[in-house]
Amino acid sequence: MGAMTHAAQTSGAETAAIRPITDETAPDGFRGGFERLAPEHPLRSAGTHDSALLRELTGRRATSHPVWFMRQAGRSLPEYKQVREGTAMLDACLRPDLAAEITLQPVRRHRVDAGIFFSDIVVPLRLAGVGVDIVPGKGPVLEHPVRTAAEIDALPEMDDEALEPIREAVRLTTAELGATPLIGFAGAPFTVAAYMVEGGPSRDHLRPRTMMHADPGAWQALAAWAARASGAFLRAQVEAGASAVQLFDSWAGSLSLRDYQEHVAPHSAAALESVADLPVPRIHFGTGTGDLLAAMRDAGAEAVGVDHRLSLSEAVRRVGHGTVLQGNIDPALLPAPAEVLHRHVDEVLAAGAEAAGHVVNLGHGVPPSTDPQVLTDLVSYIHDQQPAPRPADG
Repeated sequence: MGAMTHAAQTSGAETAAIRPITDETAPDGFRGGFERLAPEHPLRSAGTHDSALLRELTGRRATSHPVWFMRQAGRSLPEYKQVREGTAMLDACLRPDLAAEITLQPVRRHRVDAGIFFSDIVVPLRLAGVGVDIVPGKGPVLEHPVRTAAEIDALPEMDDEALEPIREAVRLTTAELGATPLIGFAGAPFTVAAYMVEGGPSRDHLRPRTMMHADPGAWQALAAWAARASGAFLRAQVEAGASAVQLFDSWAGSLSLRDYQEHVAPHSAAALESVADLPVPRIHFGTGTGDLLAAMRDAGAEAVGVDHRLSLSEAVRRVGHGTVLQGNIDPALLPAPAEVLHRHVDEVLAAGAEAAGHVVNLGHGVPPSTDPQVLTDLVSYIHDQQPAPRPADG
């Protein structure tokens, strides 16, 4: 378990002595709602509230840079390939013991400052009874695309009992993580709904973008359904032990700011609102969303993820110094010589110091071809760098 304790700012003895946090005793920066979580929740009793990740997400200064990687659990790890062998992706997501093990693998190996719950954005669809599978080499594919008002009206609502495998996986994971926080995960309503309209992956996402304007009532109904599904998925993870959440909008970069604000942001806000009465920080990330960052924050996020296309300095200019940022090491530089990668990381850390808080991450997910040792060494390098003073620090 020693490999999972770097994230905590408190010692093991202090963690063991922690009384359940309440709204009265919580540090600054948290929303209320601690008493709505079980006393044994990691955010209340395991010390995750004082981890480097949670300190930065709540605008409190951490003594080291918190770092985790999107897709840190996955095909870059030989141990992942071993435990996944013979098991389909969605089946792996829905087996609590396997989902927990896969979530824990990169934390053990890399000493990252958080686990990210191993899942997929279409898992809520499967739990609700929608016919969907993940086809190797292609991605999520629906048995029947959802393109008409009648098809949307026929969509089943998720039964709360269907979420029990998710809750059990989170409980198993957080029992191992201790003071290292788990980040809950869900796909944002636009990306989920876009998959449903397209029936699978798409390069241009024309069908959902057309539906917004050609049949806005149908689009609103579908996006609202996706928001309910993603929101329930997030809340189940938080109630079972996640200390923060990330809403991932992989296709939002295809939208104009106007379309995002009118047709998408209200539904992302509804998904994030599902945990608004709980004290977990909310991260909102999308790819190619540099023009949408402020709108994504305003949907109800405490932190905004920035991909590799936009410098963090420019992101700060767009959203202001009061917003916490996450990102944004370019994944393309992971195979570069160490001195090249480190120079780039130094620039990211310096720019991140301009924000109210900074969580180090890649600008997108870990490529499957990545050498795991590169990530382990990168985490060690980031942890060795002394955080620079922020403007508010004087």
